[in-house]
Amino acid sequence: MSAIDDLLDPIPLPRVVKVKQRFDRPKVEDPGAELTRLMREKGIAKLVGKGMSIAVTVGSRGISNQPLLVRTLIRELKAAGAEPFIIPAMGSHGGATAAGQKAMLEGMGFTEEAMGAPIRATMDTVVIGTSSTGIPVNIDRYAAEADGIVIINRIKPHVAFRGPYESGLMKMCTIGLGKQKGADMCHELGFGKMGVNIPSIGKVVLESGRILFAVGSLENAYHETARIVVLSPSEVISEEPLLQEEAKQLSPKIHFDTLDVLIIDEIGKDISGTGFDTNMVGRYHTPYCSGGPEIGKVAVLDVTDVSHGNANGLGILDFTTRRAYEKFDFENTYPNALTSTVPMSVKIPMVLKNDRQAIQAAIKTCNILDKKAVRFARIKNTVAVSEIEISENLIDEAKANLYLEVGSDPQPVEMRFDEKGNLL
Repeated sequence: MSAIDDLLDPIPLPRVVKVKQRFDRPKVEDPGAELTRLMREKGIAKLVGKGMSIAVTVGSRGISNQPLLVRTLIRELKAAGAEPFIIPAMGSHGGATAAGQKAMLEGMGFTEEAMGAPIRATMDTVVIGTSSTGIPVNIDRYAAEADGIVIINRIKPHVAFRGPYESGLMKMCTIGLGKQKGADMCHELGFGKMGVNIPSIGKVVLESGRILFAVGSLENAYHETARIVVLSPSEVISEEPLLQEEAKQLSPKIHFDTLDVLIIDEIGKDISGTGFDTNMVGRYHTPYCSGGPEIGKVAVLDVTDVSHGNANGLGILDFTTRRAYEKFDFENTYPNALTSTVPMSVKIPMVLKNDRQAIQAAIKTCNILDKKAVRFARIKNTVAVSEIEISENLIDEAKANLYLEVGSDPQPVEMRFDEKGNLL
C-alpha cells in the first residue's frame, strides 16, 4: 500500500444510473443523396472542366458521415471529368508531418481505396497574398498547384474563442489549408485575435479564384448530420455566420448546471481540437471563451487510439490515468500547442494508476464535506452524450427535467471494475 492508496481507498464511490438526454434532432436521412442533389442543383459540373485536377480538403475531426460525403463529392467530380485528390487540411495536427497527417486520414477511413482518389500530403505551402491584417496567406503546395480546390468541413462552435466565423469553412481556408505555417501565423497573436485573423486570411483564399465551392455540414446533438450546404466562395463569407449560430443551437450539452465531479471516458483529436468540447464541460484553455456548467473536478480516463498519441486537452483537466498518460506522445502533441501558442492544454494533470483511483481522487478533492453526497456524472466523450451516467442522488432532479429521461423504476448500481481497477 502506498500513501496514495491510503488516501484514496477509503473514498466512497457513488452508485449510478443511466439517463437519456433529449435534444432537438433535425437529421438528413441520406447524406450522400442530399449532397448529390445539392451539387447538381448548384450546377457544380459547370465549374469543372475535363481533366481538371481538384484538391479536396479533409481535416482531422471525426465528423459524422464525412467519409461518405467525401466519397460522394469525389464521385461527382470524377463524373464531371475532373481528377480529384485529397489533401490533409489540419494545420499542425499529425505531429506537423506529412506522414503523420496522411496516417490520421487513413486511420479515420479516408484511404485511396475507400475514397476513390489519392491522398497527396505535404507540409510545404505557397504564399498567395497578404491579409488585411498584414499576415502572409499560406496554402498547401499541392492545392496551390491544382486547377481548383473544394473545401469540406463541419461548422460548429470553437473551443477557444468567439466570433462570427469559428470552426467551419472559413477556418478550413485559413488553418487547415494553411498547414502548419498558416496555422502558426494565424495563431501568432493569440486566440484574442483569432476572430479577426481567421476571416481576414480566409477571405484572401476565398477571393483568390482558387476555391470552386465549399461543402459544409452541421451536426445535431446526437452526432448525426443535421444539415448539408453547398456554397460558392462569396456565400461562405455571407452565410457562414448564420450557419454558425444555427450550429450553436444544435450543440449538445450536459443537462445539469452544477456538478461536483465529471468523468470523461476518453478524449482525442478525432473528437475535438482540444480533445473534448470545452463548451460542454465549461473548462477553457484561453480567456476568450466562457459558459457551460460549473464542475468542481474533471477526470479523463483514456485517449482515443485514432488520436495517435495526441493528448491535447489533458492539461485543462484535473486527473487522468496511467493508461492515458502512457499514450501521450510528445512529438504528436506538442507541435499543436507550439503552433496555437497555448501550452496549458498539453500540461500533464495528476496521474493515477487506474480508473478507480482517478475517480476517487476527483471525489476527494471536490471540496464537499460529505463525499457520499457527490453530484457525479460520467460521459463517454463530448460527442456521445445522448446517454450518460449520474449518481443516484441526482435522480429526482433528472426526473424533473424535461430534457432528461429516467427509467420508471431506476435501479442504481455499483460501478464495476476489472482486476486492474479499470471500469468494465
